[in-house]
Amino acid sequence: MDVRNKVVIVTGASMGIGEATARVFAAAGAKVVLAARSEDKLRVVASGLSGESLVVPTDMTREKDVYALIEKAHAHFGRVDILINNAGQAAGGPVATVDPEHYRQIIDLNLFGPLYAMQAVVPVMKTQAEGGVIINISSNVSKMAIPGIGAYASTKYALNGLTYTARGELAPDNVRVILFCPGLTATDFGKNALRRDGGYGPGTANTPRPNFNMTPDSAEDVAKKILEAAITEPAELGMPMQAPPVRAN
Repeated sequence: MDVRNKVVIVTGASMGIGEATARVFAAAGAKVVLAARSEDKLRVVASGLSGESLVVPTDMTREKDVYALIEKAHAHFGRVDILINNAGQAAGGPVATVDPEHYRQIIDLNLFGPLYAMQAVVPVMKTQAEGGVIINISSNVSKMAIPGIGAYASTKYALNGLTYTARGELAPDNVRVILFCPGLTATDFGKNALRRDGGYGPGTANTPRPNFNMTPDSAEDVAKKILEAAITEPAELGMPMQAPPVRAN
């Protein structure tokens, strides 16, 4: 898809990969709809964008909010060409001790959020001659078994399954569904993770750190790869995995 003048919704657009994605798509000529909970942060991002944009404060865990996001974007621009389901959060800690409430929270955001958005946007895309593209942002950890992030990884395993299945189901309606898997990225994602002890991920008190030597990708490089996915429309695309998968014995 040529993204020039296309309407692109980016969730989780107030920081990190989402913010970078909004900037990259706007620079490529797209009209960008920015969604996240913080209106103030979204407006700062929007002020730095070239071209036309729309700010829609949205809690992706609330179904009514997500449907309102799609409705406002469609009402404002008259169409929705690309949906990028990027909003997400991690919950760190061993499976044996991870806080179940934290797990419920990230399931609501990482899995139900994209589901609500897909269900809201598909009827709009079906009415458009060019259909539409949905890009679900997963993670390379959905292809690994890394101690300390099993809860987070499992939400992405589930998102992968929804994405692969939706791609086949929606192909006859010209709605193309793409899975995108970032790797380790230089953002505050880890700092914002939920964890009982205030830490995050492997290498904390009860979880040994895998012997990885990884250099984080920049959020901008990831965003450029997401733009490539929107243009070329593969079933799956992502950043190269920099370490071999750690499998359970």
